[in-house]
Amino acid sequence: MNLPPETLFAVMEATWPPAAWHSSGPFTLRDGQGGGKRVSAATVNGNWDENDLLQAENAMRALGQPALFLIREGDAALDAQLGARGYRVVDPVLAYAAAARDLAGDGPAYLSSFPHWPPMQIARQIWADGGIGPARLAVMERAKGAKCVILGRSNDRAAGVAFVACHGAHAMLHALEVTPDLRRQGSAQNILRAAAVWAQAMGADTVSLVVTSANTAARNLYEGLGMVEVGHYHYRQQ
Repeated sequence: MNLPPETLFAVMEATWPPAAWHSSGPFTLRDGQGGGKRVSAATVNGNWDENDLLQAENAMRALGQPALFLIREGDAALDAQLGARGYRVVDPVLAYAAAARDLAGDGPAYLSSFPHWPPMQIARQIWADGGIGPARLAVMERAKGAKCVILGRSNDRAAGVAFVACHGAHAMLHALEVTPDLRRQGSAQNILRAAAVWAQAMGADTVSLVVTSANTAARNLYEGLGMVEVGHYHYRQQ
């Protein structure tokens, strides 16, 4: 499985979009409106200098956000400069992907998952219980392409939920949350397989997601389903 970095970030941007984008010289700033780091971080494209960096910092503060930069492959100079300025590394992230047909396998267990849109109240509640509140639900609302919520069930109970959206031939899964007392019962696996089945129906041939490198339990799940690492990034926060 090969997902070029530029494709990965385009899919991530389209399926989990900020409220607005702003330019500050070579930096792209994102207005996240409380939706998390991914929609609030600045990225750089092209050459930059110290003045460009200072202007980007000030512009982020003007948006009411902390100075936060997303560091990708090729951003080593910016990474080093931010480190020298006292920025700390936050949440190293790995990206995983798989062919949709491979991830789908034989599909989820019978009556174990239900694609729908907009999110049912029980899905909203599971997210809320896991700390995913209205600001992140607003991110889901902003996604423009085909999208759905996958509600997972286990032991005759709603057990988990995830958001999936498409960009071209690629689907990305976000905000996977499983109720703590129903974990390790196959709900996450059923949700992922259901997401892949739905993605194929929407014309997508790959499914990707991102996870913090520290989340070994989730990474073991994804790798066990045949997903492979296709990229990485981290944040620098003042």
